[in-house]
Amino acid sequence: MYCPFCHKDQSKVIDSRTIESGATIRRRRECTSCGGRFTTVEKALLIVVKRNGLTEPFSRDKVIVGVKRACQGRDVSEDALKRLAQTVEESVRSHGGSQVHANDIGLAILDPLRELDEVAYLRFASVYKSFESAEDFESEIRMMRRQSRMAARSPESHRSRR
Repeated sequence: MYCPFCHKDQSKVIDSRTIESGATIRRRRECTSCGGRFTTVEKALLIVVKRNGLTEPFSRDKVIVGVKRACQGRDVSEDALKRLAQTVEESVRSHGGSQVHANDIGLAILDPLRELDEVAYLRFASVYKSFESAEDFESEIRMMRRQSRMAARSPESHRSRR
């Protein structure tokens, strides 16, 4: 790490802290040559492998833009979209790799979006899963209703009602 003041490459770490739920490390450094203090931020880079084989860094903003289209006209706040994007990033990072396929990001969006807004979920799923007919929508709605009934019957949901 080069000192921003004297441009020497020797510095010592004075303090380290994790930020952004542990995804980033903030380090306070001191140059061993001039004594200047400066801060560095280290973040593990998550690379997205697109369908065409190209790669690009993961972007929460791209997740928000994609989901925002599905939420158009729905009562979904910007904060809710930011939380969803954070949840998606945490989910794909939890798999431990430094690369993730774009398809896996789409899969990671589906469940949190369904919890946020079912209509937006259907819109997103219709594009993501390439729905071709009304029957595809009906099938997805049937699946959603089955999952809702199963969740209502689960022991966890009975405990939360007590």
